[in-house]
Amino acid sequence: MRLTRFFALAFVAATALTAAAQSATAAPKCSSTAAGFEQWVADFKVQAQGQGISRSVLDRAFTGVQYNVPTIRADRGQKSFKLSFDEFMKKRGGAAIISRGKSMKRANAALFASIERRYGVPAGPLIAIWGMETGFGSYMGTQPTLSAVATLAFDCRRTEYFTDQLYAALKLVADGTLSSSSRGAAHGEVGQTQFLPKNVLLYGVDGDGNGHIDLVGSRADALASTANFLKGHGWRAGAGYQQGEPNFNAIAGWNAAVVYQQAIAYIGKQIDQQ
Repeated sequence: MRLTRFFALAFVAATALTAAAQSATAAPKCSSTAAGFEQWVADFKVQAQGQGISRSVLDRAFTGVQYNVPTIRADRGQKSFKLSFDEFMKKRGGAAIISRGKSMKRANAALFASIERRYGVPAGPLIAIWGMETGFGSYMGTQPTLSAVATLAFDCRRTEYFTDQLYAALKLVADGTLSSSSRGAAHGEVGQTQFLPKNVLLYGVDGDGNGHIDLVGSRADALASTANFLKGHGWRAGAGYQQGEPNFNAIAGWNAAVVYQQAIAYIGKQIDQQ
């Protein structure tokens, strides 16, 4: 009888320990408001350590991280993607991007030729993305990257997607590619063509050959990485990239909004036809 009781108590204790371990690694609870963000960060750090992220990296990455209201405001207000093609082109300055893009192609002819040889992607769509995203690197955003990504991982709308992006950002912090003080677009995109952290991990390349990836300070890195992204999404050298042609799907991989895809294809064609 006492032996049976001993085994029963042992079972209860083991079950409690298992439950505690599971609780410690369970996904932190999301929210649609700022309430609970600090606790979520604390819970996430526990989970991340369980996934092999060191405490020193977590402390460095989360220094100054806070719930980012501009990120949520931007995430809820993406209205330009609902415009018609003509309206979208006008709002985003399509004509100006084409005009300046032609000059950028001439000024960087050797770079674009090198990228096309390596990845099969011509200058046009790369310049279109470059111009559309940041005005050719003139404005890359002011939002704190880690706060932006952590806020979206905490938010209930796309928790899983941005939790994945947050883990990628931590890996970039760990290897020195991303600074804890990095700033960029409202959703955590960084660099001259606006890469999310996971895409930096998957497609970021050293385009200028200096030994490290810098999508902010090096246009060669940013443009080569963009070409690598498109190639990774099925780009075929020599195939067309207008809507209905083989490479349009690779452009669709860059942004899910059809009007954005159409704009990139149109702008790219005008630049490539010069």
